[in-house]
Amino acid sequence: MNWRIKPLDTMVASAERKSLARTLGGFQLMMLGIGAVIGTGIFVLTAEAAQKAGPGMMVSFVIAGFVCAVTALCYAELASMVPVAGSAYAYSYAVFGEFVAWIVGWALVLEYTIAASAVAVGWSNYLVPLLQHSFDIQIPVYLSKGYLAGGFINVPAVVISTLATGLLVLGTRESATVNAVLVCIKVATLVLFIALCAPVIELTNFHPFAPLGALGVGGAAASVFFAYIGFDAVSTAAEETKNPQRNLPIGLIGSLVICTGLYILVAAGAIGAIGAQPVMDAAGHVLPPGGVELFEACKNPLKAVALVCSDEPLAHVLRQIGWEKISRLIGLAAFLALPSVILVLIFGQTRIFFCMARDRLLPEILTTVNRRFKTPHVVTMITGAVVTLAAAFFPVGKLADLSNGGTLVAFFAVALGVMILRVTHRQRPRSFRTPFVWIVGPLALIGCITLFTLLPNLTIIVFFGWALLGLVVYVLYGYRRSELAGSGG
Repeated sequence: MNWRIKPLDTMVASAERKSLARTLGGFQLMMLGIGAVIGTGIFVLTAEAAQKAGPGMMVSFVIAGFVCAVTALCYAELASMVPVAGSAYAYSYAVFGEFVAWIVGWALVLEYTIAASAVAVGWSNYLVPLLQHSFDIQIPVYLSKGYLAGGFINVPAVVISTLATGLLVLGTRESATVNAVLVCIKVATLVLFIALCAPVIELTNFHPFAPLGALGVGGAAASVFFAYIGFDAVSTAAEETKNPQRNLPIGLIGSLVICTGLYILVAAGAIGAIGAQPVMDAAGHVLPPGGVELFEACKNPLKAVALVCSDEPLAHVLRQIGWEKISRLIGLAAFLALPSVILVLIFGQTRIFFCMARDRLLPEILTTVNRRFKTPHVVTMITGAVVTLAAAFFPVGKLADLSNGGTLVAFFAVALGVMILRVTHRQRPRSFRTPFVWIVGPLALIGCITLFTLLPNLTIIVFFGWALLGLVVYVLYGYRRSELAGSGG
């Protein structure tokens, strides 16, 4: 079988022939990573995690963060060795060959595009009540929810997706600057939340710590994994990074350390302040998060105050402990924060497509760079249009879990790839080396497999259906037009 493995030197040379302007430093990359990570996950999924794991969701955040951390160490080594756009797709091409690279790249499409659409819908869900409560402006349901969510078209989601796309067309540096400002707002908000909750934390609220046992904690970890999605977008900016061998590891690891620390402290503050026990039915069985049964149960005034019953959990916690006005600021901050997530996710997706098109697995027109703005404007506009279309008509629903499937597959490929290259390219220069790689690598593999199996069955089925569709596209288009077609591998 012809695996068509692309040599690392060929990959770097190809990138230099049709490259992007290098404008990003270590700090900007770290802000890029934080901008992608802090968003819907911590502002929204905290309630779902509490329903699955109770106070044990703190461990869930640690588990998900640990899997990302060991994977980030693998990413950092590969990114320093091969500073090209394409992230896990590019690395897989050099290690496993074209077929696996295509599957990984196709999985990344599922990660970035669906996640960006989900966040756009989440942003809309914050905007609508904000306008209503602050300015008495009511957006009708048929213009604020997609057709499959009970409305017709989600206009706010369309607007924010379009604006993010337009900003990315204008320039990477400009996008990174806007992102840095939004990141500062998000971090300041979470620090404020932690500071206000700390004085009222009661240890009794942490008992029972894991009411649903280890499976509950594991299931919550598979869901809150979405809260970390996006840090790998830093590696997709390799070709636009100054001194990538130094700055890429700083951006990857720095952003993940900061976000994990904030998540654990936020979860501890929410639990300690008002508790986080899951809502049960009359028979003592836990109600599935996001289900109709839980929605009905939360109408009970005695249960309505529970963390798991809130669509805006952090603001809800502050209201419960007497900070009504500041709780509105939390909602405003979430409204301001989510666009940066959309920005980075679309950014990451366009760079994946750019790299795949440069390898001729997708039409080469996607590699066109705007002469004025020096950005890949064609692929950016196409990606933005797909994100906008999905956000316009689909509900946020289970999109988080769907994007997790693609992410875990990409992470698995990276962890396996760094170990293989330690054997096959032992002498190749590495400005960053994954510490204890023969321990860290297997831990990343085990973590990815475990979290993938803990995803809902429907999510797993959809992922394999998506992979099958990708295989059809590759056979009908990419296989024959590939840059390596007929090369013998």
